[in-house]
Amino acid sequence: MSDRKDKLLDDVAKYHTDVSRAQPFVPGHTEIWPAGAVLDAADRTALVEAALDLRIAHGVSAFEFEAKFARRIGTRKALLTNSGSSANLLGMTALTSPLLGKRRLRPGDEVVTVAAGFPTTVNPIVQNGMVPVFVDVDLGTYNTSVERVAAAIGPKTRAIALAHTLGNPFAVKEMAELAAEHKLFFLEDNCDAVGSLYGDRLTGTFGDVATTSFYPAHHITMGEGGCVLTSRVLLAKIVESLRDWGRDCWCAPGASNTCCKRFDQQKGRLPAGYDHKYVYSHVGFNLKSTDIQAALGLTQLEKLDWFTAARRANWARLRAGLEGTPYLLLPEATPGSTPSWFGFVLTLTEDAPFSRRELIRFLEERKIGTRHLFAGNLTRHPAYQGVNYRVVGELTNSDVITERSFWVGVYPGLTEEMIDYIAASVREFAETGGRPTTA
Repeated sequence: MSDRKDKLLDDVAKYHTDVSRAQPFVPGHTEIWPAGAVLDAADRTALVEAALDLRIAHGVSAFEFEAKFARRIGTRKALLTNSGSSANLLGMTALTSPLLGKRRLRPGDEVVTVAAGFPTTVNPIVQNGMVPVFVDVDLGTYNTSVERVAAAIGPKTRAIALAHTLGNPFAVKEMAELAAEHKLFFLEDNCDAVGSLYGDRLTGTFGDVATTSFYPAHHITMGEGGCVLTSRVLLAKIVESLRDWGRDCWCAPGASNTCCKRFDQQKGRLPAGYDHKYVYSHVGFNLKSTDIQAALGLTQLEKLDWFTAARRANWARLRAGLEGTPYLLLPEATPGSTPSWFGFVLTLTEDAPFSRRELIRFLEERKIGTRHLFAGNLTRHPAYQGVNYRVVGELTNSDVITERSFWVGVYPGLTEEMIDYIAASVREFAETGGRPTTA
């Protein structure tokens, strides 16, 4: 049977080679995606092997990934979940656990965050009955400052929740120090920044909890998937409970008496000896991943260093190609950081004789994919019109992002020829004032 399986997997690898032959790049005809998964024969084989073994639940591959990813990032624990958004929900909800005693977050508490970002960094604040406090960001880095966050801290502030924008770290060491000074919890959304460094330390290691995403657009992928990272054992226990239905038991699937006290405990107002596998200490969810996802994550993780290097090289090449282009503000790395870039942000200057819409239309006609900088100013979206929130300072730059910013890709699937074509196209449009001679 083993020989038969080996032959099947060998055929899968050959199949991948046959169907994945690189096609020549044809400017204006070949799609240049802003983001996407880069998958090889090892990835395809891993998925098929997990399917052949019928590893359909959260099991051996998931546990292996959690251990390897925690070591790779530098935290004590990594808890795999079904998406980065679920990771944010679990991370924020964990901070409300009764197991944290008087420090737990409660409805009505305030959490400082930014207005210009992705909604699922903010949504768990609202979903847990707390109040987001929005501050502005800087253009160029597209992150907020320690000073803005400090100014937003009030008597009801209990936490800070911030994301590293498009892989560019905010001043995360100083932000963690600010949180500690004010005895605030700190959730570090690292979904766009796996592999980024602040100083000589990887992002995702500074917060009480940190999160990441394995959606196909991200640095490594499981198709869908995410992870909660923490070096605090109690928080890891809480996250695991919340992820796994809210149960008190920590037995792995297939195990029955890890604690050796399955029928020897008394919890809550339950009868003494009630089966610990069915005791619930949190109002939880079911947000686990599957072993098939984790099998893909394991082969992707092996390529993380190469993916990170490719993103940095593509970003640097695009930055050099666009240097000096009129009417455009080019992005900058946060001082002291080495980003693992998710994308390349462009913001039109106020005096630009063309609109973002016109430039994007030109690029899309050339098959160059673009994306807005996520939600722009979240407070302007319909979903948040009835939400209780507070704003500290003006959201001027968040509005600029909403009106004049967008990003293009730097992910490892793009070649140097594609990067150069993006740069040449943007430059042609801008240098002609939005009146290029070719479409």
